[in-house]
Amino acid sequence: MKFPVLLTAIALFAVACGKPAEPAATKAEPVAAPAVPSAGVLNVYSARHYDSDKVMYDMFEKETGIHVRFRESGAPELIETMKAEGDKSPADVIISSDVGTLYRFQAGGFTQGIRSETLEMLIPPHFREPNGNWFGLARRARIIVYDPTRLKPEEVAHYQDLADGTLHGEICMRSSSNVYNLSLMGEFIGRWGSDKAAEWARNVVANFARPPQGGDTTQIESIAAGECSAALINHYYWVRMATGTDAEKAVTAKTALSFPEQDGVGTHINVSGAAVAAHAPNKENAVRFIEWLTTAEGQQMLTSATKEFPMVASMPLPAGLEQLPDFKPSEFPLQELGEHQAEAQEIYDRAGWN
Repeated sequence: MKFPVLLTAIALFAVACGKPAEPAATKAEPVAAPAVPSAGVLNVYSARHYDSDKVMYDMFEKETGIHVRFRESGAPELIETMKAEGDKSPADVIISSDVGTLYRFQAGGFTQGIRSETLEMLIPPHFREPNGNWFGLARRARIIVYDPTRLKPEEVAHYQDLADGTLHGEICMRSSSNVYNLSLMGEFIGRWGSDKAAEWARNVVANFARPPQGGDTTQIESIAAGECSAALINHYYWVRMATGTDAEKAVTAKTALSFPEQDGVGTHINVSGAAVAAHAPNKENAVRFIEWLTTAEGQQMLTSATKEFPMVASMPLPAGLEQLPDFKPSEFPLQELGEHQAEAQEIYDRAGWN
């Protein structure tokens, strides 16, 4: 069954966008005036960094008459900004690219719970916070990329395989402090318990080919260059390269993908999502925008450039995702990923995963 689809969008005050890649520095750009009579304002704080999001905001503005202003930066910077602003914060909507960061906004008191029949109907319960503090809008799978000339598919069919002693000196990874790895460990803690999760981390560290470095794209490039045999990545990094330049296609051609746990609980899934800010001065517009992101237009704008899977069932897949196999996704409750985040970092630290 092909993974369902939902588009996640982001609106901001200051813009920092570029080619889909790792988060970049923030830049400011003017926002065009509404194309129809004003229906109010929407202030978006976004931790996403895609040119396509600007087009998405513009489309929403033209359709609704709601003037979109946005601030774009990293999640930690946005959290510090909202702390400084207090209850005077102009933020209406918060958008982030991992449930771990959505949880940080919630835990800091920067979100509010909302009820929406539309969102509750279209978004499965395990992809939204139980009290409506945030909603997943696009999905990503954390998978294994590997060198098919050095490893067989059955050797990387499970996350546990990365901890097997036969892969000593064969594993590349990015930093453990990256929220993608923290969220993955959060599911391991929830499924396996702390002791088994810690053992996994120690054994993976023992298999490192080099100290953790770079982002997910770096791991793909390292495998293609023969520096290691396997690594963890979010699926869309590979798809972007596989549909990119000739040089990028040549890199991905040297690699293969494994969607782990197909004979069990399914592959780890995370989301890009949105929340209504705690002191949103334009709450109704904020809810309307998040609901709009579940429409055909919103889902397409949210995922076409990122190469994430849409959240809403029946939505068409972005170009390039047809290169991926059908797979079984995990249905682990995403709220628990955030709840285990602090312990996940402690486990990584004790294991020496820098």
